[in-house]
Amino acid sequence: MGVLAIVAEYNPFHLGHKYHLEHSKSLTNANYSIAIISGSFVQRGEPSLVDKWTKSKMAIDNGIDLVIELPFIFSTQSAELFAFGSVSLLNSLNIVNYISFGSELGDLKPLQEIANILVKEPPFFKEKLKEYLNLGNSYAVSRSNALEDYYKILESNTINSNNIQEILKMSNNILAIEYLKSLQILNSNIEPITIKRIGSSYKENTLDNKISSATGIRNALFSQKIDSVQEYLPNESYKHLINYINNYNNFNTLDNYTQIIHYLLRINGENDLKDIMDVETGLENRIVNKAYKYKNIEDLVNKISTKRYAKTRIQRIFIHLMAGLDKWTFYKLLPYHPTYIRVLGANDKGVFLLKKIKEKSNVPIITKFSHFKKYNNPHLNKIISFDKKSTDLYFLGIDDLYMNMDYYTSPYIKN
Repeated sequence: MGVLAIVAEYNPFHLGHKYHLEHSKSLTNANYSIAIISGSFVQRGEPSLVDKWTKSKMAIDNGIDLVIELPFIFSTQSAELFAFGSVSLLNSLNIVNYISFGSELGDLKPLQEIANILVKEPPFFKEKLKEYLNLGNSYAVSRSNALEDYYKILESNTINSNNIQEILKMSNNILAIEYLKSLQILNSNIEPITIKRIGSSYKENTLDNKISSATGIRNALFSQKIDSVQEYLPNESYKHLINYINNYNNFNTLDNYTQIIHYLLRINGENDLKDIMDVETGLENRIVNKAYKYKNIEDLVNKISTKRYAKTRIQRIFIHLMAGLDKWTFYKLLPYHPTYIRVLGANDKGVFLLKKIKEKSNVPIITKFSHFKKYNNPHLNKIISFDKKSTDLYFLGIDDLYMNMDYYTSPYIKN
């Protein structure tokens, strides 16, 4: 029946996302579409601009048939773990034919070639990776350098040692490679396609193109220039954006959590911080040493971050600290994922897909949040408890009167 899947954050759903969805449907001739989206917090280590149900409404009203939430424990991770959590969830549905993702390269062959190397880790590459890590480089830099050295001895028709670094500097290429790695590791039958990214760069901070980046759109909204983003969003997205701001009168940012993070950094020493997810040996000392004089969280992140420790990584650490996600807990739960399929929205075609998933998958489908209890699965309970915790934390950033929203909010069903 042709089912297309997209992993996205839709933060918010803009014209670039609309183009990606429609072009992917055209290339695959898919009759149905599924989106796996991050919930209350996103991969770059920030609260979502709007809540996950608003994002789901934007997606459904712009042509996605079924929206499923990526569990919190994966949504705020490195590209590798974010991709693995997403692809594992899609693979468990047993109905997905295609996964489509954007990339700056727009060519699947070289991305697949890099993914193959990273999965197989040939001895020469592995030795070079170890050398660069021992020199004190970050894993990302070490991996890029090791790949560059490997391509100097590899006869490739698609990539050479001169352009490998450029490919790996681009965020969508990196994520695309991680999706391809995950498909290989899982021995998945899902067929990948990639769409060349058009318009502004993902990191572009301003609105200068009809298809502007989500970052540029968010920055305009944080500056209270709500009308200025209308031309960069589909009408349906803009409508839901206005409804959101009318309801909450505030877009969420990490700075809204300054006092909470400040308190947690004061009461937790190096020994506590070193166990938090994404903290590697030595980084806990830097965090503690810098956590005294700062104006807000943005200022603190700038003080802590270095070439080795990216700003997004520091932000993810702060979110994990607030949620209480430590390394031991994450890696204990990892083998049991996916333990549930959390539905955030669907149209009529999406409801049909849910029936097909129920027939073909043994993973529980959760449409009413409280129903997770009936499965009596301790791993499910633990993973979904982080979803609830992150939702409560999200609303604490915009209005502390909103609690337990997972229990009170139903999926968006469009008939």
